[in-house]
This record gives sequence, structure tokens and C-alpha cells, in this order.
Amino acid sequence: MPFESRNYALMVAGLVVVGIGYAIMAAEQELDGFLSLYVSPILLMAGYLEIIYAIVWRPKDVATD
Repeated sequence: MPFESRNYALMVAGLVVVGIGYAIMAAEQELDGFLSLYVSPILLMAGYLEIIYAIVWRPKDVATD
């Protein structure tokens, strides 16, 4: 199952979201900060789910009879 350009685009988008999540977590130096406790984990989860979706996604086969 080779990847298509959409798979790569989704994977890059997921990696960008994961990178933003880690950057936000590192930028806020407080342990009890709002960004590091709530926003960053949501971004990380969304990014990893996006990467999984990019790996699993494949186009629908067009039936040619």
C-alpha cells in the first residue's frame, strides 16, 4: 500500500501539530500553567491521532466494470 500525496500532507500536518504542542509545553516553564496542563496535551493527542490517520488512510477504490 504505497502512500499518496494526501498521506504525506496529513502526516506533515500531524508532525507540525505535535511540534507546536511540545514547543508550547517547553515555552511555559510553570508546572501548573494553563497551556502546559490543558492546551499542550490536547495538541499532542490531536497530532498523534492525525499521524495515525495519515498512515491508515487510503483512497476508496473506484470500481471499473
